[in-house]
Amino acid sequence: MTDLWPSLPPAAEWEDTRDTLHMWTQIVGKIRMAQTPLMNHWWNVTLYLTPRGLTTSTMPWDGEAFSIDFDFIEHQLIVVTSTGVVRTMPLTARSVADFYDALMALLAGIGIHPQFSTLPSEVENPIRFEEDTKHASYDAAMVHRFWRALMQADRVLKIFRARFNGKCSPVHFFWGGFDLACSRFSGRPAPPRPGTIDRIAYSHECCSAGFWAGSGDKWPEPAFYSYAAPEPPGFADAAPRYRRETGLCELPYETVRASADPDAALLDFWQRVYDVTAELGRWDGSLLERGRPAR
Repeated sequence: MTDLWPSLPPAAEWEDTRDTLHMWTQIVGKIRMAQTPLMNHWWNVTLYLTPRGLTTSTMPWDGEAFSIDFDFIEHQLIVVTSTGVVRTMPLTARSVADFYDALMALLAGIGIHPQFSTLPSEVENPIRFEEDTKHASYDAAMVHRFWRALMQADRVLKIFRARFNGKCSPVHFFWGGFDLACSRFSGRPAPPRPGTIDRIAYSHECCSAGFWAGSGDKWPEPAFYSYAAPEPPGFADAAPRYRRETGLCELPYETVRASADPDAALLDFWQRVYDVTAELGRWDGSLLERGRPAR
């Protein structure tokens, strides 16, 4: 199983590469956000796992279509259009500003001119993409390992998603938080939240599951997570592995990787958090669930 689930270091050990890649995915993700109509919970903005990396999937442009893919095997960015154009640029150590300028020039050269805010989202002390010379690292081997871990998380999340009959998000990569996630919904509206991002993202009651690489002192290591939004009364005391500092249930990646059956350990964790959410939140399991899997 260790071949399928690669070892991942603490977040601090590849922070420079992770933060640079985070900003690159934000640039590509903001292009997708600009080119697609707003969907509930921001589902139109996300990226998706591929057998080689991450993709925007198909985006419209002037009656035609294009996509942008990160290839973490050959380490290149690939732009493909419905008119038959294919352009690439290498993924190598370069600043966010240089990456941004190069990608905008590549797109302009094939007649694509997306307009979007160049201020990063959901990060502390954001630097506009065209001005960011601080983040300029790319450890190709580490990025490849992270993508391999994302593939396993994506695969198991899809198994978990398939066990639910109710409204459920795709399994997708949010470039804002730099995490892979999937959300189940009760079908009921949630109390409104302040701020446009949260108000759209959490318009309805949900229980989310996901994976991220960790960041800063709050999340020092890669981990799987789950949470309820809003939290039903008693959730913090009943949910497994709940951390009050973060408001999340957290299961370290290495714990899953080292277990005898990583898939079963991870599915059990996400299922237990959902069970607490559904019970305390009084979700209608008879309509939403496809039957409780044996543990």
